[in-house]
Amino acid sequence: MNAAAASVALRPRLRGFAAESVFVTRSLKHSLRDGESLVMAIALPVMLMLMFTWVFGGAIDPSGAYVDYVVPGIILTCAGFGAASTAVYVANDMRSGIIDRFRTMPLRASAVLTGHVVASLLRNLLATGVVIGVGVLVGFQPEASFMDWVGVAALIALYILAITYLFAAIGLAAGSPEGANGYGFALLFLPYLSSAFVPVESMPHWLQPVAAHQPITPIVDTIRSLLSDTSLGAELWWAIGWCLVILVIAVAWGAWLFRRKSGRR
Repeated sequence: MNAAAASVALRPRLRGFAAESVFVTRSLKHSLRDGESLVMAIALPVMLMLMFTWVFGGAIDPSGAYVDYVVPGIILTCAGFGAASTAVYVANDMRSGIIDRFRTMPLRASAVLTGHVVASLLRNLLATGVVIGVGVLVGFQPEASFMDWVGVAALIALYILAITYLFAAIGLAAGSPEGANGYGFALLFLPYLSSAFVPVESMPHWLQPVAAHQPITPIVDTIRSLLSDTSLGAELWWAIGWCLVILVIAVAWGAWLFRRKSGRR
């Protein structure tokens, strides 16, 4: 063992929250420098909401109540746009070689994934709040109680956490940031094949089973029920179950990819 390697080996490695906090801070600083991504993650869902409520809303529901139906779908779309950038950030880290540099420092290098995910969660919660505020300005009238809002916030946070870890794993699996962006963009179409924008019953018969049994539908239906203060039924447990399944798979896949690509064992 040479002197440099011995020096690295003797330095204490940061563990637990100390390591994660380093990378969360790093990812948040990158977000501030890349303000365009944050602005677009908010602007695109807002433009979608304005388009669906002001352009298409009158044709879908002439009563003007369509805004109450579509806001939960826009919330999940907003979360998807924001989380998709995580795939690009992770792919950039892998291609730039910065992970190799982290391995020589007294930091747990795999914490870089946690840093990206937590920073994305904070960004997306902020963007979600903005989108809900714009929804209220264009006529959204939620009837949720305080506890309903707590449930909405918890489910949205769980969903964002799950898909962000999934996008982080996609960033590891992709061969380049451009590829990660393409793979992530494909997942953003899932809300359109659910009950986010139109009822499942209005779709062609052959498409209804796909829309009814994919993860987004029970999640958006649960958020919609909480915001309208109506009965939840079994959709709540399906929503939580889907989020947990996605999260477990994404974390396991991401950890395996990170160990394989960074050379850690």
